[in-house]
Amino acid sequence: MSSIIRLTSLTQPEALPFSRLTERQLRHHPTTTQGLFIAESPKVILTALQAGYEPVSLLCEERHITGDAAPIIARCANIQVLTGSRTLLTQLTGYTLTRGVLCAMRRRPLPPVETICEQAQRIAVVDGVCDTTNIGAIFRAAAALDIDSVLLTPDSCDPLNRRSIRVSMGSVFLVPWTFLPTHTNYTSLLRELGFVTLAMALTDNSLPLNTPLLKQIPRLAIILGTEGDGLRKEVITAADYVVRIPMAHGVDSLNVAAASAVAFWELRTISR
Repeated sequence: MSSIIRLTSLTQPEALPFSRLTERQLRHHPTTTQGLFIAESPKVILTALQAGYEPVSLLCEERHITGDAAPIIARCANIQVLTGSRTLLTQLTGYTLTRGVLCAMRRRPLPPVETICEQAQRIAVVDGVCDTTNIGAIFRAAAALDIDSVLLTPDSCDPLNRRSIRVSMGSVFLVPWTFLPTHTNYTSLLRELGFVTLAMALTDNSLPLNTPLLKQIPRLAIILGTEGDGLRKEVITAADYVVRIPMAHGVDSLNVAAASAVAFWELRTISR
C-alpha cells in the first residue's frame, strides 16, 4: 500500500528530488545506478508507466490523491506519496503545480545503437541540439510522424530533462532512443547499419526536401543540426545527401524543431 507523507518543511529529505537537485544530480542519484528523472502531469506519468519506467515517489496537492493522482497511485504499489499545502508545494518546486502531479522515476539503461536501429526504416539523428524545448518538440514530432528511433550525439540535451519531457507530452517514452558513442564519424556507423544519411542543411547543392527519390530510399537517417550554427561541415560533407526545405518570403530556414516535423512528414516511407 502506498505511504502518504505530509510535508511540513522544505528541508525534508523525501522532497529533495523535486526541489533541490539539479538535472545533473538527478542523473547521478545514489539510489540507482541509472539515476532519476522527473515527469509532470498525470497523462505524461501514465505514459511513462506504460512504457515500463519505475516510479519512486509522487508529489501532489492533497486533493489530487483521490483525484488526478488516483489512477497513478492505484497502479503503483508501495509508492511514496508526498503532499502538502499549495503554498508549500509552490515554494518547494518554484511554481504552482497547475498540472497537479509530479513523479520521480528511475532511469533505465540505454539500449545500444544497433538494437534500436535493427528494424528501423526512418531514424532521426539529433546533432548538438542543446535546447530542451527543441528536444521535446523533436520527439513529439518523431512520435506523431512515424520515426522509428532517435539517436543523439553526446553533446545534445538529455531527452529526460524535465522540460524536454513536458514539451514532448511524454513522447520521449514512446520513441526508442539512445546516445551515439561519439559526435564524430557517426555517418560511417549508420552506413554500416544499412542507412542512407541525409543532412538537413543550407548549401549551394542542397536538394529540395520534396525530391521524389528521397522518399523511395528504404532506410533513411535524417540528420538535424544545432539551433544556431546548423550541422558541422564535416557532417554535411560525409552525408550521402544534403537537403533543404524550400522557403518563401526571404526566410532562410526554420527552427530545428519545426524543420524536423516538416522533414519527418515529407520523408515518411511510401508504404506507411
